[in-house]
Order: sequence, then C-alpha cells, then structure tokens
Amino acid sequence: MLSQETKAIVKATVPVLEQHGIEITTVFYDHMFEEHPELLNIFNKINQKQGKQQTALAQTVLAAAKHIDHLEAIVPNVNQIAHKHRALQVKPEHYPIVGKHLIYAIKKVLGEAATPEIINAWTEAYGVIADVFIQMEKGLYEAEEWHGFQPFKVTDVKQESEHIKTFTVTPENNIELKPIVPGQYITVKVHPEDEDNDALRHYSICSTDLTKGLKFAVKRDVMDSHRGVVSNYLHDTIVVGDQLLLSAPAGDFTLQKTEQPLLFLSGGVGMTPLMCMLESAADQQITFVHSAYNRSAVPFKDEITVFHDKENIQFYFNYSDEAGRLNKEKLSKVIQGDEEIYMCGSVAFMEAMLEIFDDMGIERTRIHFEPFGPKMSITV
Repeated sequence: MLSQETKAIVKATVPVLEQHGIEITTVFYDHMFEEHPELLNIFNKINQKQGKQQTALAQTVLAAAKHIDHLEAIVPNVNQIAHKHRALQVKPEHYPIVGKHLIYAIKKVLGEAATPEIINAWTEAYGVIADVFIQMEKGLYEAEEWHGFQPFKVTDVKQESEHIKTFTVTPENNIELKPIVPGQYITVKVHPEDEDNDALRHYSICSTDLTKGLKFAVKRDVMDSHRGVVSNYLHDTIVVGDQLLLSAPAGDFTLQKTEQPLLFLSGGVGMTPLMCMLESAADQQITFVHSAYNRSAVPFKDEITVFHDKENIQFYFNYSDEAGRLNKEKLSKVIQGDEEIYMCGSVAFMEAMLEIFDDMGIERTRIHFEPFGPKMSITV
C-alpha cells in the first residue's frame, strides 16, 4: 500500500508529465534498448519510429499518476495492455528493467526538478503499478490456449484485396484449437534474413470457422514512407506449406452478449475482427458500415455476399475516392441511436469516429473499439 504522502507526491507530478511525458518515454526507450538490445525482439520498431509507443506509454504513466489513489479506474486500459503483453510473452522479470529505465528517464528529463522525494515516490509507485500488470497477466498466462510461440503450418493463402491477404494455418504440435472468441488476435513471430531481431505483430482472426484451420488477415504495410517488416515478409515470402510461429489468441475487444442492435464500423483492414463478430452474431440486428479508399480495397467480398440476403443485416460502404471521408452526416443516416457500437481501424480513423460520436451525444460506454496501434495513444 502506498502512503498518502507518496500518492500526493505522484499526483503533484501530473502537470510535469503532461508537459514532458513523451520526452520522458522517448529517453526511456532509447536508454533501455541501449542496455538491453535483446528487448528489441519484443517491441515494435515501427511504432517506436513513429512515436506511437512513446505516446501510448506517456498516456499510461499519466493515467496512473492521475489515479494513483484508486488504480482500479485504469483497469480497463491495463487489461488491454496486459493482453498485448501476454501475446508478446512479456514476463514478470521484464518489469524491473522497465522500472529502472523509467526512473532514469524521469531523472534525465527533469534534471534538478527530480528531487529525491519525487524519485523515491515514483520508484515506490512503479512497484505497485507493475504488480497490477503482473497479477493481471498471470491470469492471462494461466488461461492461454497454448504456451509461448508454437509452430503452425500454412494451409491456404488468399489475396482478399490489393493489399490484404488471409492466411489459414493449422498447428504442427498437439494443439487442439478451441472455439474462436470473436474480436481476438494472434501474434506472429518471424525473423527475416535481413533483420537483426525477431519481429512480432498482432493480426486479427477473421473467422470463427476452424474447419480448415485458424484464419487471420494481414494488410501489406507500405504507408508513411516505411515498409512494415512482418506484413511485407508474410506477403512476399510465405506460401502454402511454410511454417509460422504463433502465440495464443488474445485481446479484450470481444463481442459482448446484448439484446440491443449492433453497429459494426470499420476502416480499411479494420473489417477483419468485425467479420468474425458478424459470423458469431448473424441472427441479431446488425448495421455494418465500412470505409475504404476505393471499391477494390474492400476485403472479404465472398464472405460478405453470404449475408446479403439476410433482412436483419444491412451493409453500407463509403468509398473516399468517390464520396469523401466518412462523416457525421453520413453516419447519422444509418444510426438509430440505441446500438452497441464495435469499431476497428487505424488510430486516426478511431479518433475521427470517436469525435463524431461525442458530437452526436453517444455515450462512450456503448462504444467498443480496437485501433491498429497502441490503444493508449488515443486519448479517451
């Protein structure tokens, strides 16, 4: 238990974290990787390069500081991060390393303002916060479908659109696949020949049907002047018969039981987990809105066709090259107002949609979302 004095000191640092948080987390990652280059086998270097991971960590630290006297308030965000950590195989022994370099970064950035009292308070607080993560992740490890990264054989590869492929895989070890939890993802680990480290990425499961194996979708990442290591490796290299290493399904963006109508809202490859949800909830009232750059960019055309004749399911497609981006006016025409909303897409897409829903007066408690990027990099 933290003393009231420690809590007061940590909360007093909130303005400093708001001002210098990203600078602190940037120094943290640089210094940690310098001393522990082996951790580059876990962390996403693209998110590091783009600043997404630094922003997400800064938001997490800030949220912890604001709620240090009632950490239960950040449990939903901790749960989402804990799922990522379990999927990446982050273990309890990693937390002291993180703590050491986070405290170093606070000292480095704040300089003389980082008094012994502040450093001691944050050292103590970090131990409590880390234990919240460790305990939550312990339960996830105990419940995981299989341990670590296991070999799977690629049994099918399908070009779904210009930039999206689906991969169907079956376990090579004695693993019996359990029913899919719609919305979850698997994590793929590869080591391309021209890379110094392993590369790990999360990819959403796109079907509940395990008849032919586990199926997930991968968009070739060639945006923002970079090429995604794993996605391009999978697209360019992996064929039927190859082996991939996968960790067990994870993620808290899952379909909840409700009698309310459902609104599925996706951007680009964000359609992937929602297709899995669609299969699972096909008897409910569903409005499915998908935004894509053009018609050729829409994946899962064959799967969508299966649902076209169902009166309880309505599809709406927005093609930005023809009609501009999805906006409040367009959404207002298809939203009834009482739906449970599930949405997925890029961080930018999520931020834009959340702003629209706020403007429409839709409560955040009815909105479930999963961005393709660190979730805490979205201010909620």
